[in-house]
Order: sequence, then structure tokens, then C-alpha cells
Amino acid sequence: MTSRVYTVCGEVGANSTRGDCMKLLRFLTLALLGCMPALSWAQQAPASPSAPAGPALKPRIETTLPESEGRIKLNVVVTDKSGKPFTGLELKDFTLLDNGQPSRILSFRASGAAHQADPPAEVILLIDALNIEHQAITVVRQQMANFLRRNGGRLALPVSLYVLTDQGLFGQLRPTVDGNALAAEVSQINTGMGIIYRTRGNWGEIGLFKFSASQLMTIANNQEKKPGRKLLIWIGPGWPWFDTRQSPTTANQQRQYFDSIVQFSTRLREARIAVYSIAPGPPDSSMLLYEDFLKGAKTAGEANTAALNLWVLAVQSGGRVLGPDNEMAAQIERCFQDATAFYTLSFNPPLAAGPDEYHDLKVQIDRPKLTARTSTGFYNQP
Repeated sequence: MTSRVYTVCGEVGANSTRGDCMKLLRFLTLALLGCMPALSWAQQAPASPSAPAGPALKPRIETTLPESEGRIKLNVVVTDKSGKPFTGLELKDFTLLDNGQPSRILSFRASGAAHQADPPAEVILLIDALNIEHQAITVVRQQMANFLRRNGGRLALPVSLYVLTDQGLFGQLRPTVDGNALAAEVSQINTGMGIIYRTRGNWGEIGLFKFSASQLMTIANNQEKKPGRKLLIWIGPGWPWFDTRQSPTTANQQRQYFDSIVQFSTRLREARIAVYSIAPGPPDSSMLLYEDFLKGAKTAGEANTAALNLWVLAVQSGGRVLGPDNEMAAQIERCFQDATAFYTLSFNPPLAAGPDEYHDLKVQIDRPKLTARTSTGFYNQP
């Protein structure tokens, strides 16, 4: 897989214009103000139970204080040194840092083998047929079918299946634990779908960026009022991304970049979505470029459209970037492990001095060799 990094309003292409740049900027503002396309649904599989059969287990709540307006909930995955989720922790093992200062944890819930989440966590499998190379679709279909048919096709968590094409998102309306039914849907995916922009030069890459990012926001908008944790497993290399560090930009343009970053961060967190990016293909060291943009932008002057890269959004949402490799079934399994064992914390943010005040978040574990992963920050409002 080849990473595609472009410079907005700079080295985008010989035929690019300032007007083209402004079109991109207008998209980043207007799309996030609610002008998102609605989800489209293809043929639905028969509805299945929303959770695997078994005894009804209520979550253990270690401590709960009255809910207050503005309370923020965080889903936290704790892993051991081998990367496997670690269960059995208690409230006293956690320290939440907001901008480096301890913040009072108001509620704590452990979800895992002994304490089922209520409601159960859900998984959204999204096949990005728009950005995946044509020859890789076959590998994706085979690997996904292998995973979905494990254990006789009985999935550990309810799963929805979406496909991103040049026409938008298609998939199931209801989550299901019937892996065999989902595998049958995967086998019907057209291997020729989804390459509308690839013949249009470098500005075709901007088209891919605009269209793909808008679909992620559509999912967040549709999931926002649905309770519970969701893992969005985005299967594909992600959309092209653009680095504005070397491009001349106005203060107004920087503000629009910043507004877009704030909107993505807020919508994903409020929808309780952790994004996981997995991709087929050989390892690619150039993917590490995204790590330059993981730190949250505190001001408009620090904003960069590269912060809207899929991998950046995944890490900042508390998810992960896995691959690329061709063992995608194993990658999906690792994502599912994060959905079956996690902790939920809540806290009240401090009073904000102004709009879009960025706060860095960290969760520390008072045990050796354990690592906590959650949303890396949030934008506080007055």
C-alpha cells in the first residue's frame, strides 16, 4: 500500500487553483454543520438477537454519583505487555488526568467476561471499497468471511456491516450475531465497485478525502443518540490526506480547519465510537507520518487538515491502527477483544475559559506493565 500525502493549496497538482482550495475549505465547514448525506441501506439480513445467548449479567458499578449536565464518559481499554485486554481492575487502580491534573472519577463500570456491558458494545464493520485497491478486495472478502464464520458463525458481539462505495454507505440497519449471514453478504460485494475519482488526477484525491470523511461523520451522527459503546472497524487504507504545514494559509482558513477538527473529535466522543483502522497489503513504513499529527490542536494556528486523517482520528478516539498485512482476520479479532473487555469512567469537565478549549486526557493504571487507552482529548465549551 502506498500512503498518499498531499499539500492543500500548495503542491496539490498543476491544475489546482485557489478556488479549488476554497471548495475544500467550504466542505470542511458546511459538511460538519449537518449537511451530511443520509445513510443508504441495502437489503437487510434477518434480524438476530442483539447479544449472544447466555445468562443475563448485570454490570458491576463500583461508584456512581448523580448525573450532571456536561458529564463526559470515557471508554478505557487496559492491556498487558502482550497487548491483551486486562480485566479485574477496580476504581482505585485508575487515575484520570485532565491537562496533567487529577480529575475526580464520578462513575466506574467494568465490562468483561464476568460483567457484561449494558447495553452490549456493538461493532460496525465497514469495508472501504472506495479507497481499497481493486486487487485487494478479494483478500478482504476472504479474510472477513473467515472471521465471520468462526465458532460456527456465532459472533461474540452484535455486528453491523457497511460497504462504502462511490454512491455512499450501504449495509444492514440492525446489528446481528449471525456471522454466517454477514459472511454471505460479504461474498456478494462487487469487486469492481468504488473507483470514481481515481482517473481525475490529484484533485480526484481531494474528492476521495471529502466524500470518505463525510461518510465517517454520517455514521457518528447516526450513532450519537444510540446508547453504549461502538467499535467502528474501518477496513481499508483510509482516504488521502493533506499536509498544510508548508502551504500559505489565511487566518480564516486556519479557523475552518480547526472547526472541522473540533467537530470530528466531539461527534465521535459523544457517539462513544472508537475507530479502528485495519488494512490489507504489505507493511508500509510511510504510514508512520500520521504520528506527527496525533497531538490535539489547541488553537486555530495549530490546525492542519492532516489531523482529519483516518489514522489520526482512530488513535485520538481511543481506537487503534493495525496492519497493513494480509492477516486481516487476526486484526479483526484483536479489535473484538477490545470490545469485550473495557472500563467506563465518567467525570465533569472544569469550567471552560472560552469556546473550543482543548484538554489533554490520560488514564494511568496503578499496576506495573499495564497500559490504558482512551480518547486522547476533548474540546471543552463554556
